[in-house]
Amino acid sequence: MAESGGDRGFPVAPMTTVRRYVRTAFKRERGATALVIAFFALASVAGLVGPQVLGEVVSTTAGKGHAIGRVDLAAAIFLAALVVQGLAATAASRMGGHLAARLLARLRVDFVDAVLALPVGVVEDAGTGELQTRASSDVEQLTWSVRRAAPQMVIAIAQCLAIVAALAYTAPLICAVLVPTLPVLVLGTRWYLRRARPGYEQTMSTWDRANGRVQETAAGGRTIETMRLAERRIAEVEGDIANWVAAERYTLRLRTIYFPVTEACYVVPLVLALAFGGMLHAHGQLSIAATAASVLYVQLLISPVDTVLSYLDEIQLGTASLRRLLGVGEVEAPSLSERLPEGSRVVAHDLRYAYRSGRDVLHGVDLAPRPGSRVALVGPSGAGKSTLALLLTGVHPPRSGKVEVGGVEAHRIPPERLRRQIVLVTQEYHVFNGTLRENLSLAAPEADDGTLVAALESVDGGPLLARLPAGLDTSLGAAAEQLSPGEAQQLALARLILADPHTLVLDEATALLDPRAARHLERSLARVLEGRTVIAVAHRLTTAADADEVAVVEGGRIVERGSHEELLAAGGSYAGLWRAWEGRGA
Repeated sequence: MAESGGDRGFPVAPMTTVRRYVRTAFKRERGATALVIAFFALASVAGLVGPQVLGEVVSTTAGKGHAIGRVDLAAAIFLAALVVQGLAATAASRMGGHLAARLLARLRVDFVDAVLALPVGVVEDAGTGELQTRASSDVEQLTWSVRRAAPQMVIAIAQCLAIVAALAYTAPLICAVLVPTLPVLVLGTRWYLRRARPGYEQTMSTWDRANGRVQETAAGGRTIETMRLAERRIAEVEGDIANWVAAERYTLRLRTIYFPVTEACYVVPLVLALAFGGMLHAHGQLSIAATAASVLYVQLLISPVDTVLSYLDEIQLGTASLRRLLGVGEVEAPSLSERLPEGSRVVAHDLRYAYRSGRDVLHGVDLAPRPGSRVALVGPSGAGKSTLALLLTGVHPPRSGKVEVGGVEAHRIPPERLRRQIVLVTQEYHVFNGTLRENLSLAAPEADDGTLVAALESVDGGPLLARLPAGLDTSLGAAAEQLSPGEAQQLALARLILADPHTLVLDEATALLDPRAARHLERSLARVLEGRTVIAVAHRLTTAADADEVAVVEGGRIVERGSHEELLAAGGSYAGLWRAWEGRGA
């Protein structure tokens, strides 16, 4: 079961999921993995030749006669072993790098697939800061761990095993010097790992919150100034940073305890090996060659053990990052229905929804627009109109009640199928880096140029197309042609026409245009969207006047419903809103 990554953040995958993912990833690359392991093993074995050869040299030169030929032969063997070790290590590192690149590429694809499969409401609830951190910092940390730390750890562990095996073969009694340090090393490492893993996850979680808070503060800077919330916001950011610093200090404290203890575990055996080996040789129980070789083997252990200790933190960070990346796929999504929607009717019954537990913003809302009709949702700010729009399009599931599209609950329809049925359009928009044609064809990949141009012109985008130097082939984006907010919104609406859903929910879809242009565009859209169901959150009441039905939302409830003329004649809330709107001269 996934672990929570915070109060409202994405979960963190359990270690069982990580182990399963790693096994599957390496199984897909079993051939390359076997070759990398083989070359690492060859490099490790070749590295064991040196102490044996040097032991023989010591034995030869310690004798009464000097066998120059034997020394020359030993030197040649030593040189050959070094060459083999270097070539094998280089080949293993190169192939390991290619293997790591493929594994990371696959992980990125899996991560993007998991993100795109998330319900939109889940992403909104979690906030953008955490998802961005996982997509950037965690991927970067894991890349470092996989490309650098993991190969070095594998090499070091293989070298440790090979050296201990060679030491046991050369001088079994000398292995005894390693025994006293093993419990300290094993128990110390278990102590560290048990505390370090949650510590690093806490560090990343607190950094997510701090990063998200800073981004939100920067994005809403003007609002914060207007509402005089600057001091409060600064205090919240400082609190998040303080929590992050406290988490960093915790992991630092663990390292200051663990590293000195474990470093002693590979220095002490060297001293003992010199003393014990000398004593055995003095009593004739160990040759000078074996004594020299065994001491060199113990000395050789220092480097790989030191490597393991040095990269242990990186592996911990990489594991924590992998858990967070895989955790995105652990989000509990609603069970999807295999039933296909029948027809295009959208029906909302007894909708209740709360952003915070116990504080509903919708209270038993019913709405069942006639297919092909135009419905306007009007009411004061904060009445629940935009929330209702989110529920109607399946972005959020209702707390109770249901929204059905063609007889199937909206939030249980697979997203790719739902977006062909009903689409939400807001004043938010996005222009992708690419040509105008590529931006438009996102909604209809098979559409020809004539269809793309017609869709753009239907939303008054003719002047935009005319001003672009290369027409549909004009590159758009931060480093290319820039679109004004109004033009970008026209582009978004043209995508909507190309997507061709049977129901559209418009939430301030023309808010970035001036009133006169917005009015003209709304009338153009009305002609193009003839026959489709349109539910519009209307902040300009002229939109409501053109609708077939007007629903007045107040306090999370629909308090009035009828045509524009009927509601004016009733003299209720809508009539008051209309008089206020006319009084503005709009």
